[in-house]
Amino acid sequence: MTLELGHFALIVALLVCCVQAVLALVGAQRAHAGMMATARPASWAQFGCLVLAWCCLTWAFVQSDFSSLLVAQHSSSQTPLIYRITGVWGNHEGSLLLWSLSLSGWTVAVALFSRRLPQAFTARVLGVLGAINAGFLAFLLFTSNPFLRLLPPALEGHDLNPLLQDPGMIIHPPLLYMGYVGFSVAFAFALAALLAGRFDAAWARWSRPWTLVAWLFLTAGIAVGSGWAYYELGWGGWWFWDPVENASFMPWLLGTALLHSLAVTEKRGAFRSWTVLLAIGAFSLSLLGTFLVRSGVVTSVHAFASDPSRGLFILGLLVAVIGVSLTVFALRAGSLGGGGRFALLSRDTSLLINNVLLAVATSAVLLGTLYPLFIDALGMGKLSVGPPYFEAVFVPLIAPVMVLMVIGPFVRWKSDTARRLLRTLWLVVLGALVLAGVLAACMGMDNVSPAAFGGLLLAAWIASASAQLLWQRLRAPGRIAAGWWGMWLAHFGLAVFILGVTVVKSGGQDLDMRMRVGQQAELAGYTFVLLDEKPYRGPNYTAFTARIAVYLDDQRQHLLAELVPEKRIYHARQMPMTEAAIDIGILRDVYVSLGERLEDGEWVVSLHYRPLISWLWAGCALMGLGALVAVLDRRYRRQRSPSPQTGAAA
Repeated sequence: MTLELGHFALIVALLVCCVQAVLALVGAQRAHAGMMATARPASWAQFGCLVLAWCCLTWAFVQSDFSSLLVAQHSSSQTPLIYRITGVWGNHEGSLLLWSLSLSGWTVAVALFSRRLPQAFTARVLGVLGAINAGFLAFLLFTSNPFLRLLPPALEGHDLNPLLQDPGMIIHPPLLYMGYVGFSVAFAFALAALLAGRFDAAWARWSRPWTLVAWLFLTAGIAVGSGWAYYELGWGGWWFWDPVENASFMPWLLGTALLHSLAVTEKRGAFRSWTVLLAIGAFSLSLLGTFLVRSGVVTSVHAFASDPSRGLFILGLLVAVIGVSLTVFALRAGSLGGGGRFALLSRDTSLLINNVLLAVATSAVLLGTLYPLFIDALGMGKLSVGPPYFEAVFVPLIAPVMVLMVIGPFVRWKSDTARRLLRTLWLVVLGALVLAGVLAACMGMDNVSPAAFGGLLLAAWIASASAQLLWQRLRAPGRIAAGWWGMWLAHFGLAVFILGVTVVKSGGQDLDMRMRVGQQAELAGYTFVLLDEKPYRGPNYTAFTARIAVYLDDQRQHLLAELVPEKRIYHARQMPMTEAAIDIGILRDVYVSLGERLEDGEWVVSLHYRPLISWLWAGCALMGLGALVAVLDRRYRRQRSPSPQTGAAA
């Protein structure tokens, strides 16, 4: 009865979410304390029901219960235990259950850490979150039930998709979903403030740490996903502007703009309309990503093949969220003014332009992602929009954001003078030029194109400004707040990321060739020798492994590493998979993957040289660390009195 118990728990969770949404929102509107008081226990109740449902489904996978349709389709008795557990979310139905469980976890966190907020405001936030989860649970129960029985039971399962049988897929989906779902909290705070009819800086103070945590999870999820694509797909790349990759990148961009807008709203009470619209947009794009992954309208290694009816349900939920939130925004727009005037040269203007450019860049990515779908839907043929479009359109839009991001911390609020700013920044400009020149010389001037030098200059600009900002702050009296350190780490991490992207794109080298045992190849000054090959049997696959020696010279005197790439065939699905072998270094990666084994005993071997590619993920780690440090700022844990306008903490 495990599956039936899980199904029953889902039904109860849906009913609890409906009760939570209705009673909390109606109670807040009528100032009925008893109705509002149901929000917190209801949050815990739905979380408990979803944990029970999750445990039931996980147990079915662990036990290889092939009377479960989902287990039979996405697991097997030969699947290693760890991948039986992760197989719970390695499919459409289970991943959607993970989404709802994550959302209920966020809801419980809000209920637990919002006790300092007035009851009416908390009730509205929890009511909105309950309504969102009710929509997803209805989607689960009516179109994507993970607890369906298979009668008679299958004798053996079809196994988990081999692409997902990887350590990266153990943590990538939970991180990504926690980021996606986390933006629902910022959305709920914005909608709650709009429903109250008042909007002030208090909302920003309370919403900002939740947004930071969501942005942290999404950053980590995207970074882990790109790392998985790098080493698992055997192509030596880390980002392909795939529609599903874009689906996670777009809410990240708007989430970044939202964080900066929240800072202005908290500090000056300005940008209120921007902040609300960015909160709505970030969560709406998270829902759009869900639609793209589950509707079957895009083909991607990241997408779940689903029937169109499921996509229509998500599309309907997306339309409802956008429609309701924008309607409430339009009705309350008159109360969102204020914040005072500011001059053209001011930190306010810098952040405003920053928001505009990030929103336009997001729109450019959205256009490139959806345009082929519209062309196909209109019967005008198949169209592919790939990296050339995104690099030509996105990069010119995002580069000014990086420039302004550096200038912003040096500019005063409300008004500043060009003379004072130039006195502050001349050393930054000089340092950036010198550092960019040094980096170009290290790469070899012959290999540095104008675009590559622009990337080096941009990274040097951010790094030089970060050093200057740190020097000024350390010389100033007083304690440095955790929020400042978080900002500094995130900005410096972006410099490291840009440097990694620039160098790997301009200095990377690739070679595909046929090799047999004893044969050698040369790439980027390294010599590769195929030493031997042998068959290998895994728990649910058979494989060929090749042992390839990598030497630092063509005389084979200095051995760097022995790499062992694999070519696997998984038994249940008869699906071939490439397992790359990588010698990871601080300054470069040497990457080898096996292609097809030819009839004459030769192998198609792909060799890749990737300078500074590890710096991509080091930069992402620094950005994530910055968000974590900022969340720990004491301002967000300090007791505050209720605001007379919103009823939120002032």
